[in-house]
Amino acid sequence: MTLLQVTDISKRFGGVKAVEKMQFDIGKGEIVGLIGPNGAGKTTLLNLISGLYSCDFGHIYLDGLEITNMAPHKRSLVGIGRTFQVVQPFEMTVLENVMVPALARERNPHKARTMALEVLEFMKLEKYCNLEPENLTLAMKKRIEVARALVTRPKLLLLDEVLAGLNPTEISENLPLITQVRDTGITILYIEHIMDAIMKVSERILVMNEGELIATGTPEEVIQTECVIKAYLGEEVLEC
Repeated sequence: MTLLQVTDISKRFGGVKAVEKMQFDIGKGEIVGLIGPNGAGKTTLLNLISGLYSCDFGHIYLDGLEITNMAPHKRSLVGIGRTFQVVQPFEMTVLENVMVPALARERNPHKARTMALEVLEFMKLEKYCNLEPENLTLAMKKRIEVARALVTRPKLLLLDEVLAGLNPTEISENLPLITQVRDTGITILYIEHIMDAIMKVSERILVMNEGELIATGTPEEVIQTECVIKAYLGEEVLEC
């Protein structure tokens, strides 16, 4: 069954075509990778889906509900969670960082605390509850970012380069969490530049270049597609 439906959405900044007539569906329970060269429009697309940017054209549906004109906090309440490329935790403890978004769903602070603790345990962060994120590694901060999104109980989780900046050991330790999150029933749309990582966990890949969707398919299919190879080599992209 389809969870996310994106229909002809577009976004321009002045004369710059950031996203142009993007159209795709994501089924419930899928892990879908989103790849493309720098400046392809990947993060802009996530911003449009999560509501940080408004669409110039097109429509977005989540589980059959049109969310095209919803404010970001309302999209969160109906089931969209996301992380950001640059982690910016609050100057609070790890537990308090995760409790803040929990309170958007659960006004009772005791219940919100329980929710936060459950997510932190799932993310293997429970022993860091009383520490402040500034004292932790980047890998741990990335996990906190995911935990803050998970505690809102999303149907769809948008991940924006959660492995960026990590060393090979940290990547191998954190990569399985993406599949583990999906196995709880959460659908994932995932941006990553580490090709080996995204190919391992994604069941399907969307490829963007210059704001447009140029290819879609299994990891094996897209990696052999001529226009994808040309896009990554910086050559002129032909129509696929």
